[in-house]
Amino acid sequence: MKKSICLIAAPVLAILFFATGCNEDAKAKVVAKDEPAVAPIVTKADSTPVVTENSQKSSIDTADYNARMKALSNNDSTGKWPVKTPYPLAGALLPYNRIISFYGNLYSKKMGILGEIPKDSMLKKLQGEVAQWQAADPGIHTIPALHYIAITAQGAAGKDGKHRLRMPLSQVDTMLNWAKPIGALVFVDIQVGHSTVKAEVPTLEKYLAIPNVHLGIDPEFSMKGGEVPGSKIGTFSADDINDAIDFLAELVRKNNLPPKVLIVHRFTQGMVTGYTKIKTVPEVQVVMDMDGFGSRILKKGTYLRYIYKEPVQFTGFKLFYKNDNQTDKMYTPKELLQFTPRPSYIQYQ
Repeated sequence: MKKSICLIAAPVLAILFFATGCNEDAKAKVVAKDEPAVAPIVTKADSTPVVTENSQKSSIDTADYNARMKALSNNDSTGKWPVKTPYPLAGALLPYNRIISFYGNLYSKKMGILGEIPKDSMLKKLQGEVAQWQAADPGIHTIPALHYIAITAQGAAGKDGKHRLRMPLSQVDTMLNWAKPIGALVFVDIQVGHSTVKAEVPTLEKYLAIPNVHLGIDPEFSMKGGEVPGSKIGTFSADDINDAIDFLAELVRKNNLPPKVLIVHRFTQGMVTGYTKIKTVPEVQVVMDMDGFGSRILKKGTYLRYIYKEPVQFTGFKLFYKNDNQTDKMYTPKELLQFTPRPSYIQYQ
């Protein structure tokens, strides 16, 4: 797959960013299957628990949680969904809410809608998407989110040779300021380049310690073989993802926080290895996010092959305003609610 480089002029610096979605090539080529129709929301548990008890007190209504997880599974008959995991701690966002996020970087108009259009127009557009999702699925509360790429992969090695650039923390402060008036969550996203999850996540600890700030990690730009980011698709092992989970879980325990949401982007088999070894813990809610763009059949096939067939906990789906609409027509909320399982996290780029 060919990648393109997005040139961004930032204050003082001229920076080369590799932006997911800058190129026009589809990210997956797989055959999709028909999905079942949308099932009604389950309002009470009607089956045995689909999760396991954990030693910590969760203070949640476990019957209600089970019912909501079953509803997300959309009547899956294979036994894959819903996934058996520990119950979350009190204050968990999922499965009680659906998160609708705008993705991007403020130094680039090509990395996503978040940095492409002026703030007020962007926030208004985000609220419009949230309203559409709420109308499509009124049985679950819908929350807006700003998903900011806080560490970007680089074509140039940089002084430390890591092929990644940490954004000024003032940019994350800006996200928090923008999020507050509309009650939005904030995600900080990491493209490690030649660095590691274990090295990069702690640099954002002061923000991740804030209750409404969560984390995204992107295996696409994790270049374990020393390649230049963007020259090939990178990879994370379960150990890499568990490094993020361990950090977030400890942060939750140390600061008495509600559970953190961890977004893991994925659109190929090799982007995530050892999925059965990814930890599920009460302090962290893991979302495997289908990150590819292209035609409807390609995107559905990607979701089936790498998200549905390799279950972890919750699922997400990315929509590209430009690339999806160039090759086909972007999925609507009602159409995505027919997927099995129903995505809990929707990202617009």
